[in-house]
Amino acid sequence: MLFNYQIRVKEHVDNDWAEWFSPLTIVNEPNGEATLTGPIVDQAALHGFLDKVFDLNLTLLAVICLKGQP
Repeated sequence: MLFNYQIRVKEHVDNDWAEWFSPLTIVNEPNGEATLTGPIVDQAALHGFLDKVFDLNLTLLAVICLKGQP
């Protein structure tokens, strides 16, 4: 089952990183935060995305599971 997640960080994420975060969609918000949203196949993949957030020295604000897809 795929789960859709939303990962929020305190800083903008440059669109040059879009491929690295694929298939997540990056939206840089007017308040300076960024939201990465999309399907993540399992907990190991989620951990991989969180490692990327850490590698870029971004401040993690939230990780939200939006819903599962059959």
